Amino acid sequence: MIIDVHTHINNYHEDRVVSLNESLDKLSQNMKDNSIDYSLVLTSYKVNEHRPSTKQVVEAIKGYNNLGVVSGISYLHYNHRDVIEISDYLEKGFIKGLKFYPGYEPFYPNDIRFKLMYEMAIEYDVPVMFHSGDTYAPTGKIKYSHPIHIDDLAVDYPELKIVICHVGNPWIKDCMEVVYKNKNVYADISGLVLGDFSDKFERYMKKEIEEMITYAGDPKYLLYGTDWPISNMKSYLKFMDQLDLSNEKKELILWKNAAELFKIDISQL
Repeated sequence: MIIDVHTHINNYHEDRVVSLNESLDKLSQNMKDNSIDYSLVLTSYKVNEHRPSTKQVVEAIKGYNNLGVVSGISYLHYNHRDVIEISDYLEKGFIKGLKFYPGYEPFYPNDIRFKLMYEMAIEYDVPVMFHSGDTYAPTGKIKYSHPIHIDDLAVDYPELKIVICHVGNPWIKDCMEVVYKNKNVYADISGLVLGDFSDKFERYMKKEIEEMITYAGDPKYLLYGTDWPISNMKSYLKFMDQLDLSNEKKELILWKNAAELFKIDISQL
């Protein structure tokens, strides 16, 4: 069983427009080729011809029992109608969580403006995911995406289930401490590389992730994610295979933690 908690169907080749259905077909084929049982599709903080809205993605995946949606939330561009829509989707179970993009947008995770969103996530018992670490775009401001800022949020909202995306890379040790200290904080290993791992970088990241587990204990807090299509699924599975962990611990990372955290009914897969 493999659950990928971090995929997108955005079009990152912005010199041409690719349809939502084409992107969805490509994701489904990649999942089939790599024996991925279930994926979460994360929508963006912005909506345009290259980045479908949460509403578009929710509608598009209705025929798929092996896909779920995490709704991207914008700090700069949302209004009361968006809040009502997200609340409705949470109540109907159409979305599995909320995703925030500090670094790409200029805010810290404990910004009071998102208090209502966090309270909704607690009420409906869904996780909130945060972009963390390096930004794919050079226009990002990484002071906002340092994983240390998640600590404030975790302390202020102890019932809120929080996921630090990309293990805060390159600040993996800081992420390690926030995860170790706060029982309501998780991390995913997505987006560590563009495309495929090189042998040298794979060895480097192997050491970093193994050290994190040594420090923070059994990886009940760690989630498998790729950031596909930015990172390749096949290369990520090879990376997982290289980790010096027992099969039991790998199973926690590959699917058990995600199934519990996002309430994924694996009997339907």
